Amino acid sequence: MIDLLNEDLAREFQAVIAYVVYSQMLKGAEYQNIAKELSVHASEELSHAILIAKQIDYFNGTPTTVPKAVKMSDKPEDMLRFDMDNEMETIRNYRERIRQAEAMGEYALSEVLRKIIAQEQEHFTDLANALGIDNPTIEE
Repeated sequence: MIDLLNEDLAREFQAVIAYVVYSQMLKGAEYQNIAKELSVHASEELSHAILIAKQIDYFNGTPTTVPKAVKMSDKPEDMLRFDMDNEMETIRNYRERIRQAEAMGEYALSEVLRKIIAQEQEHFTDLANALGIDNPTIEE
């Protein structure tokens, strides 16, 4: 579980970096609202990282310090799609992690993850709305 949570933590770090950078790179009136929202997402992702690091510590592990790679583009739509794809992967992984935690009897961990996944789904919807699309289906 420590290794899996460290993968989740690396993804949270990736999200913080991406949201911080993208929020500053999005230009133009059509992206002004979502750029502000991405700044909010960055702080929420940081709080997720702290929660995951606490869980890793609970299991006597050492939290990773290495984020997953952040994709870059000069195109605002690409940046939003990168974020949406990352949120989709994160939601998929947290769904699996919740099942794993409950199978281990680690109900407190599953509750922490349920709170995080609810915000990740909000981020996912915000990004889909900014792109003018319906929420894509998240396949397991």
